[in-house]
Amino acid sequence: MADPVLRPLLFLDVDGPLIPFGESLQPHPTFEPTVDDANPLLGRIDPAQGPRLAALGCELVWATTWMTDANDSISPRLGLPELPVVIWPDPTEIDEQYERSGLHWKTRPLVAWAAGRPFVWVDDELTDLDRAWVESSHQGRALLHAVDPGIGLTESDYLAIRGWLELG
Repeated sequence: MADPVLRPLLFLDVDGPLIPFGESLQPHPTFEPTVDDANPLLGRIDPAQGPRLAALGCELVWATTWMTDANDSISPRLGLPELPVVIWPDPTEIDEQYERSGLHWKTRPLVAWAAGRPFVWVDDELTDLDRAWVESSHQGRALLHAVDPGIGLTESDYLAIRGWLELG
């Protein structure tokens, strides 16, 4: 396997990509019961996603408001080790101006965290403005991949990510 410093990063959101929510044509599947009343949707996490994510060959990084709780609650359900976590900085006035213009609040911190490394960002709230900002502000390659939050990660999402990684 490639040196982790050289592998692309995969910034991974939880709500939407791993825990489907909201409107769906069919009921959301449940993979295992949850006894955690604080997080009743954890049962929607498909344990098969862990090996699929690991097989991409990226350095997986939690990029979620779950922050370190993702390692406690999500990683074990996916069979993943403890992952690095993006700790979100307190927003500055400049951050708030960008957000008012439509830029996702995660975009600038993720580009800073990547520090020029190639990365994939999997989230359910990505827009063309985020893609344009990353293209103009990030030195390396980047794929901002939007996932339908009502479905979560699917085979077509993995195909798109693998296709992008193979071009690198």
